[in-house]
Amino acid sequence: MNIKTIAKLAGVSVSTVSKIINNYSDISEETKSKVHAIMQENGYIPSNTAKTLATKRSNLIGVIFAGKLNVDFTHPFFVEVLNAFKKQMGILGYDLLFFSNEKFHPKGEDYLARCRHFHVDGCIIISGQNLEPDIGELDRSGIPCIGVDLVLTGASSGHIMSDNEKIAAKVVEHFYMLGYRDIGYIGSTSQSEISRMRETGLVKALESWGLGVRPEWFIRGDDFYEESGYCAMKRMLENGPAPRALFAASDLLALGVIRALKEKGLRVPEDMAVIGCDDIEASRYTSPALTTVKQDKDKIGKLAAMMLYDLIHGQISASAVVVEPELIVRGSCGGGRPAGSERS
Repeated sequence: MNIKTIAKLAGVSVSTVSKIINNYSDISEETKSKVHAIMQENGYIPSNTAKTLATKRSNLIGVIFAGKLNVDFTHPFFVEVLNAFKKQMGILGYDLLFFSNEKFHPKGEDYLARCRHFHVDGCIIISGQNLEPDIGELDRSGIPCIGVDLVLTGASSGHIMSDNEKIAAKVVEHFYMLGYRDIGYIGSTSQSEISRMRETGLVKALESWGLGVRPEWFIRGDDFYEESGYCAMKRMLENGPAPRALFAASDLLALGVIRALKEKGLRVPEDMAVIGCDDIEASRYTSPALTTVKQDKDKIGKLAAMMLYDLIHGQISASAVVVEPELIVRGSCGGGRPAGSERS
C-alpha cells in the first residue's frame, strides 16, 4: 500500500492525497474524510508519521509569535534572534514549523492541539503583547518550550532574555556621567512585560542616583515600533517642558522619537539626548547615529536552541537565563549640562 494506491482507491490525484497528508487547507472536508477513511481501512501510515511514531520524535520545532499584538518578521531584533536559533537548530538536526495565530479553530483547538497534531518535539515562543491564554496551556503541557523575552514557568519550559534591569541601569549611569539630570522614558504598552521591566529598572536606577522621577516624562506607546515612538514623543512635547535626556525601550521607538524631535525643530543630542535598546543595524545609520544598549541577539538565539535541545533530551530541567547587555556609545547622546544648571 502506497500513496498512489490510496489515490486510485479514492479516485483523486496523488497530489491531492499528498496535500491531505500534509494538512493543506485547500481540500474539501468531504475529500479529506474519504481519503482518511481509505487510509485507515488499509492500515496506511505516511512515512513521516511512521517515523515519528517509531522514534517518538519528529525533529520539528514549533515557532510561535505569541500575542494578539504580536511581533513578527518586521521586527529586526527578533528576526536576528530567530536566524541564530534556526542555524543552531539546523546544526542539531531540526527543522522549524511556523504557527499562525491569526485564526484559531472554531472548536477551540489551539497551540497545544496543533503541537500535538504535528508531533513537534518542542517550541520556541517569541514574546508579544496581550498573550493568548493558550500560551499558558502550552507552557504547562509538558512539551519542552523556550520563551524569548517571555517568562515561562512550566516544568518542561525555560526562558531567556537580556538583563533588563541592567539595561536601564547602564542608561542612567551613562546619562549621569555626561551631566544629564532630567531623564524621561518612552516604552511600549503596559501589556508588555519587557517594557514594564525596563521602566521599573529605570525608576530604580534614577532613585539610586538620587534623581527625580517625573510621571509626565514617562509615556507608553502602543508597541515597540517607530510610529509608536513618534506619536509618544509628540505627546510628551505637547505636555510641556521635555526632559534633556530620554531612554526609549527599543531602537525602533528611538527612531520615532528622533523623527518627532526633528519635526519640531529640536536637535539631537543638543536639545535632547536619546538612547535606544537592541542595537539593530539601522541604529548605526541614523543621523546622528543612535547610542543604544546592545542585546546579544546571536547569543540569545544560540542559547535558546541549546536550552531547548537539552530540555527535549532531558539533560536540563526548567531554567531561566539572562544575557549581559552592552552600552554602545554613538552620536545621539552628547554631554549634558553641569549638575545643578537651570533649564532655559
